[in-house]
Amino acid sequence: MKTTIYSRWDGTQAEFELDPERVLDAMSDLLMDGRDVREALEWMRQHGFELGGLDMRVMGVEELLNDLRRQADDLRERYEMSRATDALRRRLDDILDREQAAVRDAHGFESARLNDFMDRRFGPSEKLSDAIERFRDYVFEDEAAGEEFAELIAETERLRALEDFLERHGEQFRGAETADYETAQTVRERMERITQLARNLAEGNFEAVPADALRELLGDPAANSILILQQLEPNLEAAGLLRGGEDPALTPRAIRRIGAHALAEVFAALRKDRRGGHETRERGVSLPRPDETKPYAFGEPLDLDVVRTLLRAVARRAAALGEDGPQARVRLAVEDFVVRESESTTQSTTVLLLDMSWSMSWAGRFAAAKRVALAMDHLIRTRFPRDHFFVVGFSTRARELATRELPEISWDMGEPFTNLQEGLMVAERLIVRHPSASPQIIVITDGQPTAYFTRGELHVEWPLGFGGISPHAVAETMKTVHRVTRRGITINTFMLDDAPELLGFVERVTEVNRGRAFYTEPGRLGSFVMVDYLKGRRAKRR
Repeated sequence: MKTTIYSRWDGTQAEFELDPERVLDAMSDLLMDGRDVREALEWMRQHGFELGGLDMRVMGVEELLNDLRRQADDLRERYEMSRATDALRRRLDDILDREQAAVRDAHGFESARLNDFMDRRFGPSEKLSDAIERFRDYVFEDEAAGEEFAELIAETERLRALEDFLERHGEQFRGAETADYETAQTVRERMERITQLARNLAEGNFEAVPADALRELLGDPAANSILILQQLEPNLEAAGLLRGGEDPALTPRAIRRIGAHALAEVFAALRKDRRGGHETRERGVSLPRPDETKPYAFGEPLDLDVVRTLLRAVARRAAALGEDGPQARVRLAVEDFVVRESESTTQSTTVLLLDMSWSMSWAGRFAAAKRVALAMDHLIRTRFPRDHFFVVGFSTRARELATRELPEISWDMGEPFTNLQEGLMVAERLIVRHPSASPQIIVITDGQPTAYFTRGELHVEWPLGFGGISPHAVAETMKTVHRVTRRGITINTFMLDDAPELLGFVERVTEVNRGRAFYTEPGRLGSFVMVDYLKGRRAKRR
């Protein structure tokens, strides 16, 4: 599908007014894969990206360079350039033949004038440009020949450029079509433009790449792409989505946008799955809804809307006495009472434990897990603002991750160990500091524990053989599971691998904690986690 972008014309080139949020959405997918902002921007410049909603692809440097190389290869395969200056040489020989005859007729065979002419004509260089240059200050006897020679002199600069080009690259042109002089000059100029554009692109010097030159060589998609690449960071900065400089960073607005984008992707998967509403019967704390009221019914909480109650009482008395009735105090009756509607909610403290060990880099696991973390953070902040939500990352060690870190976090390179025990300990401390009636820990992992603390000292333990377990790590982690369970904290586990040792460990956790366990593929992780969270948060009206 062809895409046309309309914009203001400044007299020289098209000026794009691209929605920076679409660019940020494209960047968010790269951030999900573990790149930081700088790496994501560089990837977009090098490899290009899709602009969602516009059905448009922005070409990256590699794609543009490949297209330029194909243009150059097409020229080399089409033309043969070895005889490009033959016609010009024949023209010079014709001019000099006529002048030689004129000198001989005017001055004789033995004259100094003829000798000077012959020395110039048969000088040491074989280059055509040198042969022409030797006659630059020569005064022709044959005026017509002199006028024609003046045209050759005017062509000397272009001729030298072509000769230099053919000396360096002439052998590369082995096509079936013999290029004449003007065709050869056109090919040279085109090749030089291609070379300069390719050099600027490879060096990241986008401002020196004119869009019109790319449009002429590669068409509108390439020209539009370079304009977008030129404006990539400035547009994001101007829109308040990026803090530029040597270490670019996302702004809070950008982080919220990425969370919303991740949430949209997760809920899109939910709609595809069609898993139903997952309603619950439990009610939590009743919270008022000041925008909605109803008449009071006996037995309900007396949460009066005072203004509406008084208005009903005044209206009732006016209807009873009429407009001309005596003025008197308004007396309230039960039928005047208007109460505010309320809904039942359950406040929750949720800690998402995100496995950041090296194995999470496989098969898109970490990108899926991070997308869920961003989506849940955005969901809770926008729909359940009274809830507490935290993300804790764990590999060999565990630590709380701030919201601003989530878009750029990556798996811990070179950290193959999984310290779920410390992750649970950090989650437990967060829940104790932010108590609620429904505390829960959501664990997203692809492996059994292989690191643990005992007596304050960190230990790591490889599994005992292929498919084996790490017995001490599992035992110490289970002690923490028992302690967390005694606090009334639910642990729900989402497994991204179906290895027997992981399934066996998670089964033990589930038996102790009475939480739930799911096995899912990375592409379906968001659906499972969001369904599970929303199941516990489904609200009911009173």
